[in-house]
Amino acid sequence: MKKSLDKMTLAVLIGNRGFFPSYLVGDAKREAVRIFDELGINTVMLTEEQTNYGGIETYQDAKIAAQMLKQHRDEIAGIVILLPNFGDEKALSQAIRLSGLNVPVLVQAEDDNLDKMGLATRRDSFCGKISLCNNLRQFDIPFTLTTQHTCALSSDIFKQDLLSFVSVCRVVKALRGCRVGAIGARPAGFNTVRYSEKLLERLGISVETIDLSEIFAGVNRLRDDDLRIAEKLELLKANADASAIPQEKLHMMAKLFVVISNWIIENGIDTTAIQCWTSLQDTLGINVCSIMSVMSGQLMPSACEVDVMGALSMYALSIASMKPASIADWNNNFGEERDKCVMFHCGNYATEELDNPFMSTADIIGTTVGCENTCGAINGRMKAGPLTYFRLSTDDFSGKVKAYVGEGKFVDDELETVGCRAVIQVKGLEELLAYICNNGFEHHVAMNHSSSAKVLYEVFTKYLGVECYYHK
Repeated sequence: MKKSLDKMTLAVLIGNRGFFPSYLVGDAKREAVRIFDELGINTVMLTEEQTNYGGIETYQDAKIAAQMLKQHRDEIAGIVILLPNFGDEKALSQAIRLSGLNVPVLVQAEDDNLDKMGLATRRDSFCGKISLCNNLRQFDIPFTLTTQHTCALSSDIFKQDLLSFVSVCRVVKALRGCRVGAIGARPAGFNTVRYSEKLLERLGISVETIDLSEIFAGVNRLRDDDLRIAEKLELLKANADASAIPQEKLHMMAKLFVVISNWIIENGIDTTAIQCWTSLQDTLGINVCSIMSVMSGQLMPSACEVDVMGALSMYALSIASMKPASIADWNNNFGEERDKCVMFHCGNYATEELDNPFMSTADIIGTTVGCENTCGAINGRMKAGPLTYFRLSTDDFSGKVKAYVGEGKFVDDELETVGCRAVIQVKGLEELLAYICNNGFEHHVAMNHSSSAKVLYEVFTKYLGVECYYHK
């Protein structure tokens, strides 16, 4: 991936208020260093030489903290505010405002102990958190809350909240400045995947386009003995059993993979949407599904039918979970079980998520272009397990980007069919499908084995300003 999204750096700001015990700030700082290090999170903090115990209490402290945030602005993906005592809500809010930093903010307040409610040991963080959040809202600084109003820094629930917050920061960082590659023209029969580039630009997301003719020209110019072809061929074979595919078809797929990869690198592309039929089949005699599957497995997902919003949906889901995402059609009812349905596509799913994947032909498309011209489709069944589904869409009528998200599960109910498929179970599926239809969403949806709905909802509603329906 273009952006560094593995080990995140968070700024830690610790609140203080003088008529509460200040030594608690030092305790919190030492505990935070231990916990963040344990979880593999880089931190930026004030030192005890810069402010009293490294806390923030006055306007002067706020200015020092703001300068620290400015110095590390290119590293910092989010801010964690710790309240070991009541804290000073104005100084903390001013520190963030003065820094100009626009990143997610997590607010934690420490538990009081019932046997330590005297003046020398009481915290009152419970109350201080409410005051801080009131000020952050006045300052128009969006923030994320911990699961419990107060919790111990050392508690498992805070560690889970912190890891979830890291995921929020990772998605926000990835989406701001994201570059989508649109390869080829939208197939004429797919009005459903039309979208607004201008609305995406408002979110800081750019779309780079290229005509398939330029891709084909690059394939024709590529020498058959180019070493990069062999590298891509190995990736395709490692992705799924390709023993049934003729060597000349695999070779053509590898050449196409080289050209697409070069264009992605040259243009700093994060995710792609490709015209997957029928120009490719008529011109090169192959499907691009396996190439898309490999890229999705590398967390650089690729969507079918030039579905740019589908590609973005896959990308956000991949980054939230750090797992491959696939794009599928909401495709078939599952008998009379109305909370279940069949998800299907010709053969583009990330194979890490499939049972016994193998490369084959795309027989549905093959009825019009000839099956021999559709080599490269992945065939496999989604493994049973947790499911998150997510979809972004642009709405020209309202001038907004919108989304829906939810969770369910992949189930292993018997299903005999071809291609990439899954049987999923979602509570209230009929209501969800009615929402999709009534609000003009597309028939494609991103999905993977994760529990990421809460993270995505937090990202898009609080930090990216996108209206998102959370199906619970």
